[in-house]
Amino acid sequence: MADIRIGLIGAGGIAGAHARRYAEIPEAEVVAVADIVPGRAEEFIARNSLQGARAFTDHRALLERGGVDAVDICTYHRGHHRPAVDALEAGLPVLVEKPLSVDLGEALEMVRAAARSQKILSVGFQTRYQPNIQAAKRLVQEGVLGQLYYAEVGGGRRRGIPATPQKVPPTFISKEAAGGGAVLDIGCYSVDTAMFVLGHPRPLSVLAMTADHFGRSGRSTGNQMGRWDPAKFEVEDFAAAFVRLDGGIGLVFKIAWAMHLDTLGPTFFLGTDAGLRLDGPVLFRDEHGYLTQTNVTLPAGPRGFDAFREKIRDFALAVRDGRPAPIPGRQVLLEEAILDGIYRSAAEGREVGIDLPPDVLDPPVA
Repeated sequence: MADIRIGLIGAGGIAGAHARRYAEIPEAEVVAVADIVPGRAEEFIARNSLQGARAFTDHRALLERGGVDAVDICTYHRGHHRPAVDALEAGLPVLVEKPLSVDLGEALEMVRAAARSQKILSVGFQTRYQPNIQAAKRLVQEGVLGQLYYAEVGGGRRRGIPATPQKVPPTFISKEAAGGGAVLDIGCYSVDTAMFVLGHPRPLSVLAMTADHFGRSGRSTGNQMGRWDPAKFEVEDFAAAFVRLDGGIGLVFKIAWAMHLDTLGPTFFLGTDAGLRLDGPVLFRDEHGYLTQTNVTLPAGPRGFDAFREKIRDFALAVRDGRPAPIPGRQVLLEEAILDGIYRSAAEGREVGIDLPPDVLDPPVA
């Protein structure tokens, strides 16, 4: 028997990735699975060889009768909030897949539930474990860049709109299920990277635009993930924003599911003493009267390193050892405020302010 018994809530594709990683670590095992689709949890248990795991169609039943020490939420985006709050109120630690939630109000409820219960709420950004992002964080923390004043983040796919078979609800392109499109699906990684490296300065305002030209036209030529029904496409496939952060920092964000371009440019950070491009990473500065450019040599990681597995194991160890959340929900709440601001600004066609309640700006409990 492993140290920590895990209950998986949601039995879709991402849950399979979680189940495979739990099978690779000795500290935790999946003992219960819940999914609202009848029979889906049983099928998931069989497919992933989760011998002895119990199946449920209601997450509340899993919380009451699943015999778990912690829960891992792998539902569609709109389904993150309710199971997380219910689990925290039941006294169970929570790992929730990204994004934290689909709007700021729900995210606030989740973070406050964690604070009340004194149980950890961690968010599944495996990107934080990548060596180049760890190196960037360290260089910034040690003051190598000096005073930070500007950053650009983002990414995109030339053609990468998530498509779902007709018989399955379109959980990525439906507003009801996904809450948003490219911003919440892959853009949240970019915002997390920026805020993690910058040290989570408080967001002040956002000016943003979104577009849905590819999704609504059904232009799927070369799409990596197949076709979708344009009549059911209700979210954005592109977004760009300028975010004002505390400390005089400007952040430019760009993301695309589909575009007529191969890249939206590199992620980089500018400071008074140096600049850092994340790919590499590459450090730019003045040294001894010369302009220098240094390729940062990253330390060789352990053989078979898997960032996704690291986030799973780190959560299990935090639960077992009573440590703080590896990727605290209270940190990610600041990022959720930015994502929420992007949608509000795009809808209103103007710059919008971000006003977070004082109780969630204190040093994090979880």
